[in-house]
Amino acid sequence: MIRGSASISTYERSLMCVQELMFQSPSGESAGQARKAGGQDQQRKTMQPTVPPRSRGAKRRVWIAALISMVFLSVLAACIYPPTLLRVCPLFCGTGLPPLQMLPPPPPRILSDPELSTRVLVRDVVSMPVNLTVTPKIAFMFLTPGPLPLVGLWEEFFRGHEGKFSIYVHASKLSTLKTAWKSPLFTDHDIRSQKVDWGKISMVDAERRLLTNALQDPDNQHFVLLSESCIPVRSFDFVYDYLIGRNVSFVDCFDDPGPHGRGRYTKPFSPEIQVEEWRKGSQWFTVKRQHALLIVADYVYYAKFKNICRPGAETHNCYADEHYVQTFLHMMDPSGISTWSVTHVDWSEGKWHPKKYKKEDVSIKLLKTIQAIDESVHVSSDLKKQQTRLPCAVDGERKPCFLFARKYTPETLNILLNLFPNITKT
Repeated sequence: MIRGSASISTYERSLMCVQELMFQSPSGESAGQARKAGGQDQQRKTMQPTVPPRSRGAKRRVWIAALISMVFLSVLAACIYPPTLLRVCPLFCGTGLPPLQMLPPPPPRILSDPELSTRVLVRDVVSMPVNLTVTPKIAFMFLTPGPLPLVGLWEEFFRGHEGKFSIYVHASKLSTLKTAWKSPLFTDHDIRSQKVDWGKISMVDAERRLLTNALQDPDNQHFVLLSESCIPVRSFDFVYDYLIGRNVSFVDCFDDPGPHGRGRYTKPFSPEIQVEEWRKGSQWFTVKRQHALLIVADYVYYAKFKNICRPGAETHNCYADEHYVQTFLHMMDPSGISTWSVTHVDWSEGKWHPKKYKKEDVSIKLLKTIQAIDESVHVSSDLKKQQTRLPCAVDGERKPCFLFARKYTPETLNILLNLFPNITKT
């Protein structure tokens, strides 16, 4: 637009100021004044002795003025021709926009058809209300290589509570199991089983097999995964009231930045699973019915772990039982899971496997100590060994963390039977 002589744009005034500043003499005179006095100075030079060169301070002022001019011009150009990624003009131009305003984030990734199907299923299953039957039950699922050496303790735990629990046993050495049961409580409760290798996907397959069998009973509302070395540290009534009716699953799950956490994530898990979604934890979960349904129905994310996880592999060192359920439920329903397992394990020895309790280790003090723990602790696997402590709280109410414990050797059975009545009074 053409402007009159009385109407000069801000841009033009700025350029004039800059030009005046650039041609200003060291003494503060403008360029015009310097030219006017030029002739007089020439005459004086012939009459006066030679003066020393300009001081360094004067030169420094010239360079500072030039630098300020360049900065001003850069900001002015940013206001007139804003960059595409960052707006700095509001900082100086007073447009009312917040400073350093970033453009909107890129649109979310387009899910594949299998992923979308899984998300739709998850949405509907998770939103299902807790539909308790007339007599809701807890499914106790034992993942064991063979017979249960502590079966006598479990008989004591279950006694008098028939109709409130179901038992399922997955034994990889099935041929020795058929004739091994001495307890009528466990007879004919073993399911069709297959070989299980430590740390491999067959461990997850066994978990899913147990869940599938337990889900066939509609009265089963909560599903507890246990090993042959697990023991109860609470009474059945305490466990039942703790689990039944609570719309939460207890899954040990945390973000470990170290080599045993994010260090086991590899690029082939992308795009379905991003590294920031990767989680680690103990495999001994306790899940509500909705989450049990999701685990057995999932094949999208399960397939990633089945095809990629290889314990000890040079490129894909991954233990599916420590990552699959933890990562999957964290991605699908993070608010529906706790961050701790209700099964106590002692990793204080810093070995690949947790501490084993022998007869001389077991005492009422030990079991009472486990009962009193009401704070979950996670330790990163990097050199920092950073601890994360969180209260064990359900629905805003602080609770004791543990209902069960492992690993207890067969020789502890008799002393545990003697102590069990004393530790389960409350």
